[in-house]
This record gives sequence, C-alpha cells and structure tokens, in this order.
Amino acid sequence: MRNILIVGAGQAGLQLALSLRAEGYEVTLMSARTPDEIRNGWVTSTQAMFDLSLETERAYGLNFWENEAPPINGLRVALSAPPGQLALQITAPLDRPGQSTDQRIKMARWLQEAEERGVDVIYNAVTTQDLDALTQLGRYDLTIVAAGKGDLVAMFDRDPSRSPYTEPQRGLAVAYVHGLEPDPQWPVPHVGFHAVPGLGELFVIPGLTHTGPCDILFWEAVPGGPLDRWAGHSGRMAPEQHLALTLGLIRENLPWVYERAANVRLTDAKSTLHGRYTPTVRQPVAHLPGGGKVLGLADVVIANDPITGQGSNTAAKAADHYLKAILAHGDQPFDEQWMTGTFEGFWTAHGQAVTGWTNAMLQPLPPHVQQILGAASQNERIARRFAAGFVDPNDFLNWFVDPEKASAYLAEVN
Repeated sequence: MRNILIVGAGQAGLQLALSLRAEGYEVTLMSARTPDEIRNGWVTSTQAMFDLSLETERAYGLNFWENEAPPINGLRVALSAPPGQLALQITAPLDRPGQSTDQRIKMARWLQEAEERGVDVIYNAVTTQDLDALTQLGRYDLTIVAAGKGDLVAMFDRDPSRSPYTEPQRGLAVAYVHGLEPDPQWPVPHVGFHAVPGLGELFVIPGLTHTGPCDILFWEAVPGGPLDRWAGHSGRMAPEQHLALTLGLIRENLPWVYERAANVRLTDAKSTLHGRYTPTVRQPVAHLPGGGKVLGLADVVIANDPITGQGSNTAAKAADHYLKAILAHGDQPFDEQWMTGTFEGFWTAHGQAVTGWTNAMLQPLPPHVQQILGAASQNERIARRFAAGFVDPNDFLNWFVDPEKASAYLAEVN
C-alpha cells in the first residue's frame, strides 16, 4: 500500500491522515506539538463548522463531540448604524445545526486517535531543509504540507490573480468566555453576527471548550479604525486586559450585546488570541531545492479572512476532496500534473466560491447586498437561504454576489 507523508496536524492534516489510514494507506504525520502541548496551550481559532463539513468527519467516526458541543441553530445578523444604534436584524435558521469545538480539545484527541489507529506520528517541527531531505529519501509516494502557519508556507508562491489583497483587511481578537446570557430575542444557541459598518464586526459563537459549553467573542476590526485597539500589541496581551478591551468595545458599539455580558468571565488562563494576516491564495505545488515536489493543503494554499467563518469548513472539505482524489488515483504516480489538477478541482468545487464571497464581505456592502439583507429581515425564506450559504457557499453564486441574479431572486420571492 502507498505511503503518504503529511506535515501539519490541524483540521485538514489530521482529518486527511485519519481518513487515509482508514482506507488502508500507510500514513506518516508530523506534528510540531504533542497532544498535551496542544491541550494545555492557547486557543488557536474560532472554528464554527457547518453540516456539510461535519459530515466529512462523521464519515470516519471523528465526531466525538456530537452530543457535547452546543448546536449552532442558525445566524442572527444585526447591523449597527451609526455605532450603538440597531438598524436591522435578521434571524436566519439552519436546516441542520453546526457546532464549534475548541481545537485544543479536538486536535489533541485526534492526534491520540491517529496513533491508536496506526498512523506513524512524529512530533517534530519541520523546516524546509528537513522537508527537502525527507522527500529525497524516496520513502513517500506523496508529501502534503498542511501546516498553514510558519516557514513552510513561504515555499508556496502567492497567486496574484486570485489574491486581491496585499495587506491584512481586519485585526482579529478572540476571547472564549462563560457567563454570557442568551439572546432574549432568539435564545437558542446561534452565531451572532454584529456588523458596525465601516469599523468592523463582532461574532458571538457558541462553542465547547475544556470547561464545558462557552461563547466565543470575536472582534474583526478594520485596520486603523477605532475598533482596532489590539494594534501595536506585538506580543500576547494579558488575558484579563484582552477581555476588558473586548467588553469595552461591545459596550460602546453594541449595547444590546453588552446587556447580556454582566457575568462574563474567561473560560481559562489561555483563552485569548489576537493577530492579523493577509488573505492569500497560493500556488498548490512547492519545489524543493533537491528536486522534490510537495502539495499544499487548506490554509497553506487558501487562507481567507475568517469574516465568513469558513476556515475550518474549507479545511475539512479540502481534506475530503484530496482523500477522494488520492483514492481515485490508484497506483499511478503523484506527479506535479496530478497535484495541480487536484488543487484546481477543489478550487472549482469550493475554493473559488468561498474566496470570492469572503473577499467581497471585507468591503462595504454593495446596494444589492443591502437590499438582500433588508428583505431577509422580513422574509424567512430569504433568511434561510442566506444561512444555507454558510453551509455551501456555492449557492451564493446563484443569487447573492451578482446584482442581476439578486434582483431576479428577490422579484421571484416577493
């Protein structure tokens, strides 16, 4: 059976390793951190995952938190214009719930599961030089890089035709908390999407962490604007200071959310994160000095801003797409043509739609999108279709992102 090396133990790398192993492949997985280091470390993401993505996990028995994570029943969108004044609200139910599990729990468990299921797990940080040496050994039929952070990403050239931005479009700040009261207007667990036009967005995401069900308070601030208060903190801000800043901005800009926050406290001593990065699509194949070629996966080659909540969803779908491509390829060589074709197949099936939609949402909303949101606030059919787009963003191409298609759809439903 063929032997595959995967570098990186996040959503995509671990999911692909476990699913390949279940299909009988020999798999080596390299992780920079052990399960204990992940479990006891800082939070790394927000990861609201929707049903299509969760199905790729269920297919291989990886849905260990199905009955523990709060169900994400939909989205509630609120526009504040001007700041502090509620202008519009949309309740957008999902047909099937999503969920968010702290990756400290998830990746630690999946790593242990990988070892138990027969994946050869090596705990070691990998440099470009290491990867060059490994590919020259001739042991692996295919090498995949799924480490979306660190020096290995630099091996993959930026694709300027698919990367309209050259600098970060948001400053990002995350805090996992207990004690937030439910939204009185829709008390079931759901993602709250609170937009302050021109300044940024606050997301409130129900999740599961070490200490049980929680909420994730996630600010996305337009760089240089009044919400971009984490700018200049190159190191990690003290968690209590981070939370105080988070809540202060909520009080100033979203008082209806702040009313629910009287008893908010951090879930643990490592429950905050802030930073920023430039949304980038990269070429799928990296060429190593010794002549080896490696294929990039998920965040390595498609790194979108988290404003649409698609990072973990894209990673799960990419892992599933690559799995199916590997299985279909049989004993044929994994040459550069196959690598490029595999990525392009995923780009066509998913990456293009989610990237275009996400990049558009980073800009001021065009008139036709404002019209859609206004209509959705009055029409549940439109609201449900909006929520369904987070499950499968391809549908947004049919009505949401194109002004003419949007007008035709609104005329049809109204």
